[in-house]
Amino acid sequence: MSANTPTLITFVVYILAMVLIGFFAYRATNNFSDYILGGRSLGSFVTALSAGASDMSGWLLMGLPGAIFVAGLSESWIAIGLIIGAWLNWLFVAGRLRVQTEHNHNALTLPDYFTHRFEDGSRLLRIFSALVILVFFTIYCASGVVAGARLFEGTFGIPYGIALWVGAAATIAYVFIGGFLAVSWTDTVQATLMIFALLITPIFAILALGDFGTALATIEAQSASNFDMFKGLSFIAIVSLLGWGLGYFGQPHILVRFMAASSVKSIPNARRIGMAWMILCLAGAVAAGFFGIAYFANNPELAGPVNENGERVFIELTKILFNPWIAGIILSGILAAVMSTLSCQLLVCSSALTEDFYKAFLRKHASQRELVWVGRLMVLLIAVVAIVLAANPDSKVLGLVSYAWAGFGAAFGPVVLFSLLWKRTTRNGALAGMLVGAVTVIVWKNLLGHLGLYEIIPGFLFASIAIVVVSLLGKQPSATIQQRFDEAEKEYRDAHI
Repeated sequence: MSANTPTLITFVVYILAMVLIGFFAYRATNNFSDYILGGRSLGSFVTALSAGASDMSGWLLMGLPGAIFVAGLSESWIAIGLIIGAWLNWLFVAGRLRVQTEHNHNALTLPDYFTHRFEDGSRLLRIFSALVILVFFTIYCASGVVAGARLFEGTFGIPYGIALWVGAAATIAYVFIGGFLAVSWTDTVQATLMIFALLITPIFAILALGDFGTALATIEAQSASNFDMFKGLSFIAIVSLLGWGLGYFGQPHILVRFMAASSVKSIPNARRIGMAWMILCLAGAVAAGFFGIAYFANNPELAGPVNENGERVFIELTKILFNPWIAGIILSGILAAVMSTLSCQLLVCSSALTEDFYKAFLRKHASQRELVWVGRLMVLLIAVVAIVLAANPDSKVLGLVSYAWAGFGAAFGPVVLFSLLWKRTTRNGALAGMLVGAVTVIVWKNLLGHLGLYEIIPGFLFASIAIVVVSLLGKQPSATIQQRFDEAEKEYRDAHI
């Protein structure tokens, strides 16, 4: 039995388990609301962990440990920014969005919510926001397919072209079969696997070095600057890294988890669970990269793969430190991170095509059964497009992924916040905010990128100004809009007394 056999077996068992969950979710899916929002039935635990798992992709187990391994603790500012942003999102957006979407025509998607919240008869908000979701998330999905293919290629030596289909097939299967419930339930399993992998690996790395003090001394002997949080960073660079947290307010795949919660009263508990999970996972990822510096300094004969590519530090530590069967389970954590993010992005794209184009413009009175099957077909369509884009992993299209977090954050984030917190926001203000946010991100990235400021910050700022100015220049929102807002806000406040 080769060294890869236990890992292969654990991967296969894991993938079959995810597909089996998809079949259970299929039996609980009775209508389109179930398929794309789980019938608003998620409890605190599933809401929290599915929001976390859908947010944290393979970056958590590869990108972040790799950055820490190469540059030291100065790369951890982004983790701090994400923690602050996620906490504020749970605090100000989660509960209110759950209530407001229900009061606004029981909206099932973000474009649907914007349309009813602002009584947009022209449906411009629906079209523009759905197009933004489709373009950015299709590219995002392609990057997820590439990450899965790279994992299979690197772990088992499978040719990239085959690994592409192997990595994508399992995710497509359970999303196609079970929809939102399958995605949420599998996300919960995947989040559990991710936190296990991230906590146990740095602990075993420290034990292999002797103890905590020895590990720190070894890192310091390599370079004292590894401990310097400000190494090589300007004020603008730190602000840019912290600015990643602004993206949370506009990420559709995270916001939809809030919309699916069983009750607004479940949100505070979900926030506590979700934030504890996130802080532990990010701490584990930072620790894996940090103590990886010491481990490979002490074992230079094993350091070839990580010196060539720092992002392999977590994978290599796992392979070296653990029994192959345990290593297989832990490496499944990387697959879990990739699959959890890809699955919810596929579903958000499917719901945008089905609810915001097919039902809104083509078949307004389509039956629930028809919508569920159209949703499934849209999952396949988006997946095929993503696989085609991913066929060339060096494609310039995939370079656009860096726009996606900033694009969603700036285009949707301010609109979501103002729609929930400011009754005076108008349809034209929301549309202006979306356009200004999206355009600013693209223009800043291409023309002013040399300034070093992450484009989400000016995008978010200018979008917010546009919403306020255009709203104040226009007429007051209608009495029915204001009444719905007040009723939803009262329900939210009553639930939090």
